[in-house]
Amino acid sequence: MSTQNAVKAESLKGSAVLGPAQRRQIGWITAGAIVVFLIFRFLPTGTNLNHMDFRVTGKNSIDFCDPANPQFIPVVAATSPVKMTLKTAAAPTAAGAVRATLTLVTASGKPIAPEDLVVMHAKKLHLLIADSSLTDYQHVHPEPTRTAGEWSFAFTPRFGGTYRVFADFTPAATNRSLYANADLAVMGAVPTSAELAVAKQPSWAAERAGYRFALVPATQPIRARQIADLKFIVTKSNGGRVSLEPVMEAYAHLVAFDESRSGFAHLHPMEADISIAPDAVKPTLSFKITIPTAGRYVIWAQVKLDGRETFVPFWFDVVP
Repeated sequence: MSTQNAVKAESLKGSAVLGPAQRRQIGWITAGAIVVFLIFRFLPTGTNLNHMDFRVTGKNSIDFCDPANPQFIPVVAATSPVKMTLKTAAAPTAAGAVRATLTLVTASGKPIAPEDLVVMHAKKLHLLIADSSLTDYQHVHPEPTRTAGEWSFAFTPRFGGTYRVFADFTPAATNRSLYANADLAVMGAVPTSAELAVAKQPSWAAERAGYRFALVPATQPIRARQIADLKFIVTKSNGGRVSLEPVMEAYAHLVAFDESRSGFAHLHPMEADISIAPDAVKPTLSFKITIPTAGRYVIWAQVKLDGRETFVPFWFDVVP
């Protein structure tokens, strides 16, 4: 037998003759490691909330998306471990400034307070608010009240009807995005059929206040269940410099809705480092999205120009 084989055989022989005391010691070390893992996993974060408070069961539950390839989230139909309710001073609310409070609680009824959420894109709680026609979209950040689990916010609806409020947040206990939704009735005029026909005409270009906006797909048409690469481009109508500023730790945010408002996709640029400013004359940002079903969609772009936030819609069709 060679020297190398002799050493290997001796090693195997030694491992096979571990005494009872040594085996018990290894067992205790393994059990201790498992206990420590379980303690840290279910340790309360912020208040009395832990990982199990945000556990989702069932077939139709929210599937968290890959940030590098955002998916369209069917929030309305999906099961969320968080219940969201809305209330105003009087319902339905008269058109104009609307002040409302929302309540977030876990499925077991535990309130979700600021300390239970982590900051994502500069805020702990994002509200994506859209009217029934999807021709009015607003992004709002509520503030916590003195009541645990209660948050207050205000917005000014352009139309009457039923506004759907989507909440986008990340619990500290899971460090994974979660979503919830609720509806809010608003009194007032609604867009006419003729106005909607014009507003919802598919287009990848728009103009606002001296700026031109374009959302350019890498390939057309966009197909369901296939990754779509998008380029978002801003130029000035006179060819001058574009004063694009960061908003919520990004140079642009895109939010996609389907026509029935069954869910949304919140997109952030692939150029994540805001210390690297985009081109000053023709800033261009890259996005990805996967849409599960065919139909008509709108992507609302949110940017900050000259110190003011601007929202621009792009309507388009997704084919099978």
